[in-house]
Amino acid sequence: MLGEARERNRRADEVNEWQRQVDEQVLIAVALQEEENQGRRHSSQAGRRRNVERHRHSRGKNLLEDYFISTYLYSDVDFRRRFRMQTHLFNKVMHDICNYDAYFIQKCDAAGVLGLLPEQKLTAVIRMLAYGASADQVDEIAQMGKSTTLEALVRFCQAVETLYTRDYLRRPTPRDLQRLLQKAEARGFPGMIGSIDCMHWQWKNCPTAWQGDYGNRKGQKSIILEAVAGFDTWVWHAFFGVAGSQNDLNVLGQSPVFNDVLRGQGPNVTYEVNNTGATGSITNSGTRSFLSLLFNAK
Repeated sequence: MLGEARERNRRADEVNEWQRQVDEQVLIAVALQEEENQGRRHSSQAGRRRNVERHRHSRGKNLLEDYFISTYLYSDVDFRRRFRMQTHLFNKVMHDICNYDAYFIQKCDAAGVLGLLPEQKLTAVIRMLAYGASADQVDEIAQMGKSTTLEALVRFCQAVETLYTRDYLRRPTPRDLQRLLQKAEARGFPGMIGSIDCMHWQWKNCPTAWQGDYGNRKGQKSIILEAVAGFDTWVWHAFFGVAGSQNDLNVLGQSPVFNDVLRGQGPNVTYEVNNTGATGSITNSGTRSFLSLLFNAK
């Protein structure tokens, strides 16, 4: 009996040892598989998107030679037409934005490789805004990937809104109004503080259910932008979002442009028209307004 018990214990020990070895082998196999999978996720292999060598440094050099150095290839007229602004304005905006957001500054990556020039990033953004170009289209101009281009676009818009809204898209002060009145009178429009009008922004991908509201008289789907601009192209009012089926008077009825005046909180600025005192007005060159505040310049 004692011998049989020892034999059973020996066999049990062998089984346990065999099971332990199997468990260890399974754990090793699982660890090796996980390591292999991680390697596949972080390395290039057949079937995955390949890394594109865009030669961004040579393209950045060519871009500087084309527009931004003293011996540039294209003239100031070409720059103005393609960038929709003068060179000095582009440089000022680039300087301000680089000081605001270090994302636009050229710097080295973790491998010590220089990144994109600020001129490349802003060129891509300006071309998208000026021409409605896609990220793939400006890739050929600035040699930037789609994700980088879209990120630069978002950061550029955020920077411009933060930096310039307070100075440029603000209500005119009494001093501003006096300056606008003096300039307008010298140009033959006494009492005018600005020109108001609407433009239609075409909405190509307007949802089908909304096309009735947003269809304009030209058969296009659009959203209306109302703006007030002075003689020096200072746009101090912008109202955007009205459906394209509405006319200028409908937009004006929804616009906040005269809210301060209607609440009695507007600046107290006076002028004379035909020896009659009045307050500062805004011309409406497109329609005849029912508001006595407006004078039609058409």
